[in-house]
Amino acid sequence: MNSRQRFLKVLSGEIPDRVPVTAYIQDQGHFLSQCYPNLDPWEHMTNQLKVIELQKQLGMDVFVRCWINVKGPFPGAIAGLNISQQTDQWEVQTEEIHKENARLLRSTIHTPGGVLTQEFTIQEINPHTYVYACTKKPVQTRADLDLAQTYEPKIAADWPGLVKARIHPVREALGEAGILAGWAPGGVFNCAAQITGLEMLYALFKTEPDFYQQLMEFSLERMAPYTQAQIDAGVDVVVFSGNVAGGFLGRKNFDRYVLPYEKRYIEQVQSQGVPVLYHNCGQIMRLLESYKELGARIVEPFSPPPTLGDADLAMAKQIVDGAYVMMGGLDHVNVLQNGSREQVQRATAATLQAGKPGGKFVLAPADFLEYGTPVENVRTYVETALQEAGY
Repeated sequence: MNSRQRFLKVLSGEIPDRVPVTAYIQDQGHFLSQCYPNLDPWEHMTNQLKVIELQKQLGMDVFVRCWINVKGPFPGAIAGLNISQQTDQWEVQTEEIHKENARLLRSTIHTPGGVLTQEFTIQEINPHTYVYACTKKPVQTRADLDLAQTYEPKIAADWPGLVKARIHPVREALGEAGILAGWAPGGVFNCAAQITGLEMLYALFKTEPDFYQQLMEFSLERMAPYTQAQIDAGVDVVVFSGNVAGGFLGRKNFDRYVLPYEKRYIEQVQSQGVPVLYHNCGQIMRLLESYKELGARIVEPFSPPPTLGDADLAMAKQIVDGAYVMMGGLDHVNVLQNGSREQVQRATAATLQAGKPGGKFVLAPADFLEYGTPVENVRTYVETALQEAGY
């Protein structure tokens, strides 16, 4: 059984010859730049193809995720409002400010109804390793939301074609070595957080429910065509980020105010035959039952304590009871980045022991491999896993 067949078997709910063994390697910076320090971080296709090459060299089942390669140069639904397009009703003036290792894009958006402002920051935290964020959110009031909803340009006409051009070479290079995932702009709540401050968003469904409903409907509407472009380009899986709600809201608030929107959009995607992977890299235990209702085919990454999350993988496996595929589980900071060879061996074996019974499990670190992770630790992880992964 090749790696692609193995993944597809798991996603269909069947038990393959062994647990797929993989890792999330970011397609710009982080572990990739550590292994290939001479890569140009802005040559997105070259970087994406190197991710495949690196996973193959390390002996993994390749699970390649198009993030920067598909999202750059950050269209509107990615972070903040759309400052890469202009119309006669959406005039953007952007000042670029350089501060040490950061580049700040300070934008003023003029519309017939008023002005919006936002700041987007690109910060280099390690060599060729960047953090991207809308650091001043444009929607502070319902009037701001009205402006964005009325005047923001829709997806550019050439964007679906560009996405196909970026994904097809990756699929060709991948072959039968694994499967290809595309990062959607986010889950609906995450997308709302890209244009609205968290201090407001975490309370908005209680303080101004009509405003909240409008914000969530707008967020779903504006991200849909960007995700559809990836589906049409032929990705095997769509990844939705759900970490902003995470465990912070509690199950009661999540079920009432977040889950209905996430579920609606997941249904839209999966009705086209493309499974959704729901990514919550924070606290997850209190939402395991909620995620059954959510309907995503896969949930990740079951980040363990003490640094990352609260996941008890063995307990989670019992609670989930096969309702969805579970992916992840291995501490990528305390174990892979900072642990000894023996710690990696023990943690890998223990994670497999917890996740393997009954199938519907993919072994992976609990998030992307960090800059400074010893390559030998990653090799040890893969070698140990392959020895223990058979059914």
